[in-house]
Amino acid sequence: MPLESPPLKQQIARLALPLLAAALLAGCGDGSMKFAPACPQIALLAEGADLTRFAGQGRDVLDRVLEARLTGVDGACRAGRGGDVVATLKVQAELRRGPAAQGRRLQLPYFVAVLEGDRILDRKEFTLDASFPANVDGIRLAGEELELRFPNTAERGAARYRVVVSLQLTQEELAFNRRAASR
Repeated sequence: MPLESPPLKQQIARLALPLLAAALLAGCGDGSMKFAPACPQIALLAEGADLTRFAGQGRDVLDRVLEARLTGVDGACRAGRGGDVVATLKVQAELRRGPAAQGRRLQLPYFVAVLEGDRILDRKEFTLDASFPANVDGIRLAGEELELRFPNTAERGAARYRVVVSLQLTQEELAFNRRAASR
């Protein structure tokens, strides 16, 4: 019994799909594959992500001026000029105005540090300006978008750096966080 070949429509359909895929792929890009550059690690410093600020020497709930928490850092990287990597980041925070707060505006200082291993290469301070509407004691806000540039060569890639974000705490505020964490 002679073998029957599939109908012509099936043969065309079988050939058309790979040809269509090849044509679509041929039209993509300029032939060079470009990947997103390696980013430095961006993280919140655990001990510096929370702040409880008090008025005077009291440590009662009624003495609280501000409770704040860094909730995250939005970040992205892109290739820059000369092969460097440009990282952009924006700090996210939640703030709660305490009973001892004077006025409806508060400032929350934070810093961004760039590290290579354990060595701090750069550190800059910034401020989140919070304005609480009437009858509102809790808000969420984002800091300004920051742009950091990193060298990116075969010997020294951007992924070898770390970016650490923390609230700017006094020694007393840091001790308060450590005591609270140990409970």
